[in-house]
Amino acid sequence: MKIAGVQHVSIGVHDVDAAIAFYALLGMTVVPTRPDFGVPGAWLQAGGQQLHLIQTDKTTPGLENHFALIVDDLEACLAELAPHGITAFRLPAARGAGTQGFINDPSGNVIELNQPD
Repeated sequence: MKIAGVQHVSIGVHDVDAAIAFYALLGMTVVPTRPDFGVPGAWLQAGGQQLHLIQTDKTTPGLENHFALIVDDLEACLAELAPHGITAFRLPAARGAGTQGFINDPSGNVIELNQPD
């Protein structure tokens, strides 16, 4: 078996509309062709991949449960998000891991913003 790549990441959110607004700040757009699965949600385009949002009332995940988005300038990205009240948890730079900032969406899901080395 050979994996061709990541097609999508799926996360649970408490408020689909609030999540869509948050991820729009990161440059994602709604895919209008999401089928009706019988549960509220949305598909968002994130470059060549998708982020699937599924409404849930489950508790929020921790830092170990996250997905990473590649950014070309982490500091500029964080400065753009700051006026929206979005701040990042930062880890010390680690060779091979890039420069990382961790933010939360409105449901508490963890997103890593990663500027590669």
